Amino acid sequence: MTGSPMAFRLGNEILAFRFVATLGERRGDAVVERIATPEQLRAWLAVNELGSADMPLPSDALLRDARELREAIHRAGTAIAADDVPDPADEALLNRWTARHRARLVLTGGRARWRLPDTDPARAALAIVAVDAVTTLGTHHEDGVIKRCEQRTCGGLFLDTSRGRRRRWCSMATCGNKMKKANLKSHRAAREEAALGQP
Repeated sequence: MTGSPMAFRLGNEILAFRFVATLGERRGDAVVERIATPEQLRAWLAVNELGSADMPLPSDALLRDARELREAIHRAGTAIAADDVPDPADEALLNRWTARHRARLVLTGGRARWRLPDTDPARAALAIVAVDAVTTLGTHHEDGVIKRCEQRTCGGLFLDTSRGRRRRWCSMATCGNKMKKANLKSHRAAREEAALGQP
């Protein structure tokens, strides 16, 4: 299943984990691919201020590389969330991407923005995502705990910075609401069943 740019999950405060969310419903029956085309990859980069909607269209090969990067971030983050270490192959892939980092952080109108090189800006933008992943995965213990969303079909990642580290979902607005609705439905069904069983 494919998604439109309007379906991007943008609520995660960690850029790399927003990128992981371009594949949704990872543990469900109908996986949602939100970067199914080069146009959708360009749209995701633009909406995350890593380029513009009129930047050169990424190639099909770069789209495949982007998905490979996304899955390496997900596997590495999932390992860390389980108190394990990432696979060395995933670490090597992330490190290759960070070595390609050619963007510059500039101050424009009082805001920090990424200025991408004129040649292959989409690849440079993805290198920024890789740098964010390495920074988050490698220093998370200083700022919070990396967790995997507990919503049954999600499997997304988030950094839990809440007091007591009790956060359970990547997004309260989406996965948290799904869980609450499912719990309410379950409680309602249990009450109705109990009422039917009374004389």
